[in-house]
Amino acid sequence: MNYASLLASIQEYTQNSEAVFVAEIPNFVKQTEDRIQHLVQLPVFRKTSSVAMSASNKNFSTPSDFVSVNSFAVLDGSSNYTFMLNKDVNFIREAYPVSTTTGKPKYYALFDDSSFILGPTPDSGYGVELHYFYKPTSITTSGDGTSWLGDNAENALLYGCLLEGYTFMKGDADMMAIYEKRYEDALVRLKSLGEGYSTTDNYRSGAVRNQRF
Repeated sequence: MNYASLLASIQEYTQNSEAVFVAEIPNFVKQTEDRIQHLVQLPVFRKTSSVAMSASNKNFSTPSDFVSVNSFAVLDGSSNYTFMLNKDVNFIREAYPVSTTTGKPKYYALFDDSSFILGPTPDSGYGVELHYFYKPTSITTSGDGTSWLGDNAENALLYGCLLEGYTFMKGDADMMAIYEKRYEDALVRLKSLGEGYSTTDNYRSGAVRNQRF
């Protein structure tokens, strides 16, 4: 489902092509995308940054599209990975009260919305591999009018948008309940994909089997 077909479906389901409503549809879509992103952990929401640390600088900037961290590793000259431990800012401040105490960082904490604090302060410009969750480009602004959700989770996207649209319209409660049930069903399937099937395999867990009756 591309953005044009999503736009048409929302208007058809709600039977509403009024100009003010249509102008709000991009907001309905973005609200739905945000809701799905915060409820389901999908591989498509993850990225990797390899920007190196700065020697003698205890702060490390987050990527511009950063939402939350998945893992944070330091690479030495031999490309050996050492995963740092996520701690509270207060822990790092207490453990390394003097910022000139340097070494290979062992800990990190999210200091504010644009930077991490490292402990100890890096003594070299170590390479890093930061895996993080990010906010993908919305289907409303993507260059080709497509997105992963539109291609692979169109029911969750559509019924989420209908919920937002019907709320805006102050629509019928019974129809709202139908849309909500279909959205929740689609979300369960999406969570099963992103947090179940995508995190296991037959070798480790065996094939999925249905219950016998």
